[in-house]
Amino acid sequence: MRCPKAALASHFLTVLVFLSWLVTPLLAQTRVSIVGSGSNVPNHLYSAWIDEFNRKNPNLQVRYLPLGTSESMKQVSEGSGDFGGGEVPLTREQMHRGKLTLVQIPTVLVGIVPIYNLPGSRELNFSGELLANIFLGNIKSWKDPRIVKVNPGTTLPDLPISIVHRTPGKGSNYIFSDFLSKTSPEFRSKIGKSPSPKWPLGADANRGEDMVEKVAATPGSIGYVEVDFARRSDIGYGRVQNAAGRFIKASAASIAAACAALQKSIPADFGISMAYGPGKDAYPVSSFTWLYLPDSSLPPDRSHALRLFLDWTLQDGQLMARNMGYATLAPGLVSRAQAVVSKIQ
Repeated sequence: MRCPKAALASHFLTVLVFLSWLVTPLLAQTRVSIVGSGSNVPNHLYSAWIDEFNRKNPNLQVRYLPLGTSESMKQVSEGSGDFGGGEVPLTREQMHRGKLTLVQIPTVLVGIVPIYNLPGSRELNFSGELLANIFLGNIKSWKDPRIVKVNPGTTLPDLPISIVHRTPGKGSNYIFSDFLSKTSPEFRSKIGKSPSPKWPLGADANRGEDMVEKVAATPGSIGYVEVDFARRSDIGYGRVQNAAGRFIKASAASIAAACAALQKSIPADFGISMAYGPGKDAYPVSSFTWLYLPDSSLPPDRSHALRLFLDWTLQDGQLMARNMGYATLAPGLVSRAQAVVSKIQ
């Protein structure tokens, strides 16, 4: 059952879309509004995109509600929004089982980082196995020998570890649990890959901002968040060991390297996991963030507005994202995504 806040937000989105459909003809096509919902992970970027696009296109206005990946997938499949967004790739079944046929395109690349609150300025190393043991509750103290082993020469405090995890239905849950499932057989068998993992312990955080606030307020705590949220705070975030055995810090370059190493394996529908992929410089907890789109069914003026917005995100939007420190799509991927957008009716 969805929580009251999620249900209220869902109802608000439905009303917002209905009103935008109602108002459009009354304005004699002088202004068209398109409404989407999706993940909080790229919210800083999407807010900047939408502000700039709306400023340049006063007759084509976009709104985006960060309701979470799972809720967004549900909304767009039921026709309750013009587009959705998240970090869980749609399966073939999900693309065809709802009221609408859906397609997906990537917009940028994101990286999920472990964040923690320890005295002093420490940039710690983590392996996937180590993180899995922490979030399973097998490692309870920052002085545990398994943490010390991958952080030689670092004096760690004698503090208990407090876990903070995201609430159900989140894209960051999916990326993080995908990585932990690939690096820890125990995590894979007990929890597995999911946007709604059944965490055995820890406190909830609904949004990325909430995660940062809770970790910052609790000495000894650890959580995970998209790197942009960590960069905007004073919280520490660590390096993660990749498949080549190197401890890599998340950056635009290392996240892009994760995609480049898998470039030839990206399928036509863009549904790929980059977690713990190849590449000696690849950050191993990387992913696309996707937009979920109906391939038809929108009124002509709305589908035209949606195509214009999507084309803008794949051109001018990529430059904005790069200037904001995000890992952007390679030219070949941009061309492939533009080809999908051009077919939306």
